[in-house]
Amino acid sequence: MMRDGATALASGQSETTIEVTLPGRSYPIVIGEGLIASAGRRIAAALPGARCAVVTDQNVAALYLAPLKESLEAQGLFLGDAVVAAGEASKSFPVLARLCETLLKLGVERGDCVVALGGGVVGDLAGFAASILRRGVRLVQAPTTLLAQVDSSVGGKTGIDTPQGKNLIGTFHQPSLVLADVSVLSTLAPREFRAGYAEVMKYGLLGDAPFFAWLEQHWPQVFSGDGGERLKAIETSVRAKASIVEADEREETGKRALLNLGHTFGHALEAFAGYSDRLLHGEAIAIGMRLAFTYSVEQGLCPAEDAGCVERHLAAVGLPARIADILGKTPTTGQLLRLMAQDKKVKGGKLALVLVRGIGEAFVEGDVPLDRLTAFLERECATR
Repeated sequence: MMRDGATALASGQSETTIEVTLPGRSYPIVIGEGLIASAGRRIAAALPGARCAVVTDQNVAALYLAPLKESLEAQGLFLGDAVVAAGEASKSFPVLARLCETLLKLGVERGDCVVALGGGVVGDLAGFAASILRRGVRLVQAPTTLLAQVDSSVGGKTGIDTPQGKNLIGTFHQPSLVLADVSVLSTLAPREFRAGYAEVMKYGLLGDAPFFAWLEQHWPQVFSGDGGERLKAIETSVRAKASIVEADEREETGKRALLNLGHTFGHALEAFAGYSDRLLHGEAIAIGMRLAFTYSVEQGLCPAEDAGCVERHLAAVGLPARIADILGKTPTTGQLLRLMAQDKKVKGGKLALVLVRGIGEAFVEGDVPLDRLTAFLERECATR
């Protein structure tokens, strides 16, 4: 079970620790301020004897590589750094190959660790590299975006993208430590913060209706960072993710699959947009969640009012809700279906979707009728 290391941040404390308990792979998630500046001391305590190679992107490096390097150097841990281009395009085989070569040149050994300093792209890429370098070295996640702090840094999924789809090649490689420094969110672009908020919403929509109702009331404070609402939203999301990972680490029993609410639609939309700034991951998931709710309504599973609440909340926070909201060209039904068929949730040729019976009541439908889905997507793709 998940164990709490401190009083909740929302109760006024500056730091909290959530322990993810897995057989032989347990690790703490520390949420607080100033964690990058204290990373060297924390890593030295958690991973005795491990030296660190930092992986980051160009944008994050300009802001936070220097303080992280200073912290690691103070403990004699810093091996060097590898800086990749910012953006989803870095999650590719060529970039992965160059990164592994760089890490080997830096002298990373089996007992050392890779520190992923950045958002979801850096975390997925660096985590994949750590999982295959010397057949596996340790990993520390230092997420710098809201999306990464509440979702991708927790749970051990790593991967890269291909033209066939998102994250189709990757591994499960749990981190040894997660340091979620909430103070860095002050430098996050508003669009990036909104995109990350889609994943915060997701936890309410899939299994915590009271949390979603709380977000409907307090989202302005979550966005502004005033008071403790932002910290409460992050901590609640991380607890939800950690609990699900503990119950179903490798998505074998079905519980972890609930985290994919909106993702089969969303990943297809991301692939269509070329993993570009036309559509950020969180924006695609926002559209995907609205599609999941609307489809559930059409199948008689979910009250229409619940779907309406979701769409109104997306509009209120400034997130896209419809396929027509994508910048530039939008996909045809055939294009979307082909991309969805490549999704990891396809088993035995049958498409699985996370659907809903209402807000906070998600479930996995393992065999979605193709004719119904096609008719639904034809209407959605035609809507302008």
